Amino acid sequence: MATDKLRMIPLGGLGEFGMNCMALRWQDDIIVIDAGLMFPEEELLGVDIVVPDISYLIENRSKVKAILLTHGHEDHIGGLPWILSELNVPVYGTEFTLAYVEGKLEEHRLLDNADLIEMLPGKRFTLGPFSIMPIRVTHSLVDCVALAIHTPVGVVLHTGDFKVDLSPPDGKPFDLHAFAELGKQGVLCLLQDSTNVDRPGYTPSERAVRPRLDEIFAQTKKKLFFSCFSSSIHRIRVAMELAHKHGRKVAIIGRSLDNSTEIAQDLGYLDLPQGLIINPGQIRDQAPDKVCIMISGTQGEPMSALSRAAVNNHKFAHIDAGDTVLLSSRVIPGNEKGIYRMIDHLERRDAKVIHDDGTAGLIHVSGHGSQEELRLMINLVRPKFFIPVHGDYRHLKRHAELAAGMGIVEKVILLEDGDVLEFDKNTAVKNGKVTTGRVCIDSGGSIDVVEDVVIRDRQHLSEDGIVLPIIAINKRTGRVENTPEIVMRGFAIQDDKLVNDARNIVQKTLDNSSAEEKADYAIIKEKIRNDLKRYIQKQTSRRPLIMPVIMEI
Repeated sequence: MATDKLRMIPLGGLGEFGMNCMALRWQDDIIVIDAGLMFPEEELLGVDIVVPDISYLIENRSKVKAILLTHGHEDHIGGLPWILSELNVPVYGTEFTLAYVEGKLEEHRLLDNADLIEMLPGKRFTLGPFSIMPIRVTHSLVDCVALAIHTPVGVVLHTGDFKVDLSPPDGKPFDLHAFAELGKQGVLCLLQDSTNVDRPGYTPSERAVRPRLDEIFAQTKKKLFFSCFSSSIHRIRVAMELAHKHGRKVAIIGRSLDNSTEIAQDLGYLDLPQGLIINPGQIRDQAPDKVCIMISGTQGEPMSALSRAAVNNHKFAHIDAGDTVLLSSRVIPGNEKGIYRMIDHLERRDAKVIHDDGTAGLIHVSGHGSQEELRLMINLVRPKFFIPVHGDYRHLKRHAELAAGMGIVEKVILLEDGDVLEFDKNTAVKNGKVTTGRVCIDSGGSIDVVEDVVIRDRQHLSEDGIVLPIIAINKRTGRVENTPEIVMRGFAIQDDKLVNDARNIVQKTLDNSSAEEKADYAIIKEKIRNDLKRYIQKQTSRRPLIMPVIMEI
């Protein structure tokens, strides 16, 4: 019977970076691993975030038992408000991950009804036919776990995002022993993070950035602006320890950084000396060489604190000639323009900018394992089946080749969003597809879904502009009261003859329409749109958005 198979259905994250979301189903029970978002490409004009299409979960809402989170990055938790507004199910995460989730749900007014349950690394818990063991892994964020899911057909191990760091700053190393134990017991399937599959060797430990950062702190003569991802708690910790060592007070600027440091302090990840932190308003009272300003905005986001400071438009963060700005982060692909524009502004202020351009030394390390760590994990757990996750298709393909080349795995399977993979104890076979895709959301609201047609209209507007024929019709008699007016915006060809001809076309359409048609605004608008579209396309080979406006008199 088909119901005796374990089904694995990726709903996002396989074929793109972000939107990580994976469903596991045994008979009438479904658990979901992660609920991420992704940030839109430029062609998704005006869209703020993109979340996975969860039609499959909504169709099976009574079967969804819980959402399990591997860690607190946006590409793993950012889709939660959207998903929980559709399906109110329990959410499991580690203490730090849930602290991030709480803030996110509060913003969307969903916290009061949410059921958030803490899971502890090394403590097994059961959900229906699934028994889940969270295992501590290291990443650029703290309190991250892999999930070993014991199912009726065998163990499915999802690594989440990880690198093998045996000496992280928080003293909670990657749990090699637990993975080795799993390998001894036998693992049916390993799902592994593909992000850094192109990088040879090992990813350095978080501690590896300390010597170079220490040098920069020692050499900086004036104010030091330190910027990193707000979730990089390890990096924030190192920066604060170095500020203290070099006699600098720390001011924190930026909502996301403020929020992260507060959570990290509450949960014991940051233990700060008395008097180290000052209020942003106190920066001007300090000698320039006695202050370190931790500021958000490493990716050049237009309204971030650092972008505003770069154009001298921030209340507290003033960048003067000779100040140092240190970007302890990588350039996320797609953000290059914004980052370099911001660096240009900083250079104009005569600041010294240090960023990860290959010449600055080790000021940033990745949170994802490189090739040798990926091989180490496969060697430790020796899975029967291997599935690469978390990456564009090319990353998944490279990762599949790396795993197959080791000669350990019985079968390597390349999955994409929507594929249904069915397991029993001995086989893994693709069987069908479910609906997946992306849902575009505007203005961060959990309900402002942008339909494809809206995106199409925005692209249309950005390429060919808009033409508004304005017609005044007497409501009582149905008579056209004056010559139609034509307004063109963003339409490159502003030719008087074209405008006059367009006016005549509209007039002609009106003249050839009956009083009944003119009284039905939907019909008359469509007739005008079609006639005008045909004419403009023929004359100019352009296709502007045509929106007839009927004014009732």
